[in-house]
Amino acid sequence: MSAASHIATETQKRAQAFAHLDEARLGWFHLRAVVVAGVGFFADAYDIFVISQALPMIYQVYYGPQYISGSYPVGMAGINNNATIPKTPQNTKVDFTGKYPDGANMDAWLKASTNWGNFVGQLGFGYLGDKLGRKKMYGVELIIMIVCTIGSALVAPMANGLSILVLLSIWRFFLGIGIGGDYPMSATITSEFANVRYRGMMLSAVFAMQGIGIMVGGLVYIITLSAMHDRIYNDYTQLDIVWRVALGCGVIPAIGAVYFRLTIPETPRFTVDVIGDTDKAHSDVEKVLALNKVQSVSSSWNQEEVATAKVAVRQGDFFAYFSQWKNFKVLLGCAYCWFALDVAWYGLSLNQSTVLNLIQFNGPAKVTAPGVTGSIAPPYNVADLFYNIAVGNLIIAFCGTVPGYWFCVALVEKFGRLPIQYLGFAVITGCLIVLAVLWDTISKQQTNFLIVFTIAQFFFQFGPNTTTFIIPGEVFPTRFRSTGHGISAAMGKVGAIVGIQAVGPNFSGNNIPTVLYVFAGVMASGFFATYLLPEPRGKTLEELSNEEEVIIA
Repeated sequence: MSAASHIATETQKRAQAFAHLDEARLGWFHLRAVVVAGVGFFADAYDIFVISQALPMIYQVYYGPQYISGSYPVGMAGINNNATIPKTPQNTKVDFTGKYPDGANMDAWLKASTNWGNFVGQLGFGYLGDKLGRKKMYGVELIIMIVCTIGSALVAPMANGLSILVLLSIWRFFLGIGIGGDYPMSATITSEFANVRYRGMMLSAVFAMQGIGIMVGGLVYIITLSAMHDRIYNDYTQLDIVWRVALGCGVIPAIGAVYFRLTIPETPRFTVDVIGDTDKAHSDVEKVLALNKVQSVSSSWNQEEVATAKVAVRQGDFFAYFSQWKNFKVLLGCAYCWFALDVAWYGLSLNQSTVLNLIQFNGPAKVTAPGVTGSIAPPYNVADLFYNIAVGNLIIAFCGTVPGYWFCVALVEKFGRLPIQYLGFAVITGCLIVLAVLWDTISKQQTNFLIVFTIAQFFFQFGPNTTTFIIPGEVFPTRFRSTGHGISAAMGKVGAIVGIQAVGPNFSGNNIPTVLYVFAGVMASGFFATYLLPEPRGKTLEELSNEEEVIIA
């Protein structure tokens, strides 16, 4: 057989194998891929966002005795006390950011430490997923998460050394590496096993588990605080158990999913386009189609036969591929849109004390007292205070966040990725501008603020927060898909770090309108950057790759 005939034959076998995947009916193996990846994303979101409620408890327990002093004045309205009331960690929330040296930046670093780890994990696992294969790397990220979640929950200060905050941030950084690795691996595997018709829906469903993770995190706090209310009411140091339980529960979904990830088969697309074994890929596609009919999400097969290079395929030359503007603009668009989205999304999500104040779930209303200028926060048992905060956070999660994810799952194949992304960026920009312009009045109108805030939260999820995850999993060729997704996600985490550490500490007082204007400007830039991206709906991964035939000999 001539070389040209051989290439034609192997290319035809590749096309047939992929066509079977692309045209397959939605089945049980597809559901398995979504569930296995989705459980990981549930754990990712739980671990990332649970820290925002843990930190105030840590500050209260470990820094309350040091920074809380003085007393409440006589005759506070509604209390009518005849004598001063001493301020203690039991009845007063510690002002950590105001009293701790450079407290605002320390708080921001603790919230962002996971995102720094995400950045490393997304780049590292993205590259290794293309270099070593999806199967070899999938599950490793969950093992890292399991170890570091346990470490975070059991962390304690050194008697003569590093504080609990420093040690916790170290554990959270390495936890972030595992979480970061989950992004490119889960997106790539789900995308490469999916059919064309439901690929966007499957990727969206994986990502929507973030909303469930955020919601469950709030529920865990409420349940734990309720169960321990009487103990905390009499001894504030019992909060030390609450935040450890909340962080530790993040290990449960990770443990539940790790076996299934370690046993997931290599994707046929990687087997052909990177390894060069068309025969094994064809065999694996047949097994996928067979398992689609087996009514179980735990079914798989043992890949005892190792794929070997039987044809020469185009090798990875990352820089040569992306030096072409038609390819680079796609990477640029994916990376910048994710960056823009995360500046505002994380800047708002991990700095929610302002929002909690506005919806009156951040402690009691301020009162007046004789001889005191203005109003002051009255004494309030921390058992009730932290329960109040947990309820407020759960309300925020339901305010558009969870519904937005699942609206996107339902409609992403009907509307397409780009229309949803354009719409989301536009509506969020409008909401942020309204809040900035009307801040002096709307900040005093709980209902009006909540309406605008809920709309913004809904369109974060039914918009760029979901589509920036989906699109990078579809638009790059197989040999660079994991790397391209990892780079895009890593740039998102750069945006998150900017939102949390550079902007977040200023998100208070008279600076709030300015911060909202900044967020609105960044969101608007994401709207225009979307123009760089192709619409993946209805196209195969090979059509989207901007690449000629992969088999070359």
